[in-house]
Amino acid sequence: MNFTLPLQQNVTVTGDTATDGIDKQSVWDIIVQASESMFGLFINVLLALMLGYAIFIFVERYLALRKASKEEAGFLAKIKDYIMDGKLDSAKDYCARSNNPSARMIEKGISRLGKPMESISASIENTGKLEVMRLEQRLSFLATAAGAAPMIGFLGTTIGMIMVFIDLMNTNELNVATIAPGTMTAMVTTVEGLIVGITAYIGYNFLVARIGRLVYQMENDALEFMDLLHEPSK
Repeated sequence: MNFTLPLQQNVTVTGDTATDGIDKQSVWDIIVQASESMFGLFINVLLALMLGYAIFIFVERYLALRKASKEEAGFLAKIKDYIMDGKLDSAKDYCARSNNPSARMIEKGISRLGKPMESISASIENTGKLEVMRLEQRLSFLATAAGAAPMIGFLGTTIGMIMVFIDLMNTNELNVATIAPGTMTAMVTTVEGLIVGITAYIGYNFLVARIGRLVYQMENDALEFMDLLHEPSK
């Protein structure tokens, strides 16, 4: 059996500069080579879709959280003035125009005025839970992608190495052309999986931190509203 390794490089000398004959390849060319097999193509397309959807979720949730965190200055003071003047409908309309989680919680509380404090508090708490669920929608995909994408990439690595050994079994010569397709698939899918996983992981934790700050703001507003309701009785 004859094994050969192509180690020779063509060198071109121009003046004092020497350049080798190795072709430079773009990232796209490398991805295309890694997608020559059906399995490599499937993994690359799957990871590309996961990355695209993860970026979409991050941008969409970031904009939604940024909008939800905006609260008009003196919001609770105006609510207090409306309630003290007995203008409950005006207070609810003002909350509806504010269009943020705290405003919707307080609007629910205003609609319960006249009932026991426990009922008002429970309605505000339930509304708050619904608002938090709305803020966290689709974040589960980022958490899943953060763990699943690297594993999918490692699956591509394993299958790529199996392809290398199969190709070696079916040839009498050991050269780069024989092992390149499987090795390229193995390495590229690993890199892609890690890129998707890292992106999703960072995006998920960033958004969770912003949601935590927003939830704290909602809880603070709810407590101030309940304190406001107790003031007339003092």
